[in-house]
Amino acid sequence: MISFEVIKTHSHSSARLGILTTPRGQIETPCFMPVGTQATVKSLTPDDLKSFGAQIILGNTYHLYLRPGHDLIRSLGGLHKFMNWPHPILTDSGGYQVFSLKKLAKITEEGVTFQSHFDGSSHFISPERSMEIQQALGADIIMAFDEPTPHTASLDQTEKSLQLTTRWAKRCKEVLHSDTQALFGIVQGGMYPDLRRKSAEQIMEIDFPGYAIGGLSVGEEKKLMYDITGHTAPLLPADKPRYLMGVGTPEDLLQCSSMGVDMFDCVMPTRNARNGSLFIKGGKINIRNEQYKTDPDPIEPDCSCYTCKNFSKAYLRHLIMVEEILAMRLLTLHNSTFYQQWMTSIRKAIADDVPFR
Repeated sequence: MISFEVIKTHSHSSARLGILTTPRGQIETPCFMPVGTQATVKSLTPDDLKSFGAQIILGNTYHLYLRPGHDLIRSLGGLHKFMNWPHPILTDSGGYQVFSLKKLAKITEEGVTFQSHFDGSSHFISPERSMEIQQALGADIIMAFDEPTPHTASLDQTEKSLQLTTRWAKRCKEVLHSDTQALFGIVQGGMYPDLRRKSAEQIMEIDFPGYAIGGLSVGEEKKLMYDITGHTAPLLPADKPRYLMGVGTPEDLLQCSSMGVDMFDCVMPTRNARNGSLFIKGGKINIRNEQYKTDPDPIEPDCSCYTCKNFSKAYLRHLIMVEEILAMRLLTLHNSTFYQQWMTSIRKAIADDVPFR
């Protein structure tokens, strides 16, 4: 299904340079996965994704289950063919939506009954159902169904959620029978280091080919997120990939790579682009600002993206101010390219064994 090899360990941190091999290609790690929630990375084509070096993308099980439906996608050849992306795909389990849409959901031992946020219709997803949906989608890496907790959850609430996540993980593994899909387990435990250790031990005992750190970047302070990541990552097997879910900023990717995390995903580059917020070396700019109205320069002169090679900040500001569709596409191209170049620079620092900058 997959294999993972650590090529080099950074002498200045716990960062690792690795190769994750899947049935649809190899992935250099640490890597960032663009988020294709609804079988598309918003405004971008598969050729765009290839142009800036995306190696693997993420699809959303919950959203694809509701629209257009996993059975339809399976009948059309699976998610790869459906969206014309022949390279690796990871799908989440729907567990995060259990957390984010809790007001519309009822959680029991068997699974989650919830109302669609699209039309109010009632649905039920269990660990077994999540596996059924993800197998129909056909992603290369799929995730165990879990229950994240709010960062404000009590010790008792978090402990109960952790144990439910473990029981669900066992059920996921029991029903998955695939020679082409790798199931990753998810470590929960909230903001409690002892519970993180307990969850890691329980999930590792089930034995998965890869492990994720879930339930972070859910409103907690940045320092706490770093502390929990730094505590949890070393608990996971050194010879298997470690995936930090839903994180984050370029600085987050740098800091958490240094803790030994191998895989990341986040909507930040695409969502920020749609709001006119652009990542550059040293920070961000908002292209809506008046100062860019007559600026003839690209977003960054040394950026290799199509946007920076062809358009000025003045033009990009004009597009977003008049709400042209092209603005979303061009700004997303820049931010997505920036993220991939950022990860390339992290991998190069590990390969050259120099400190991160």
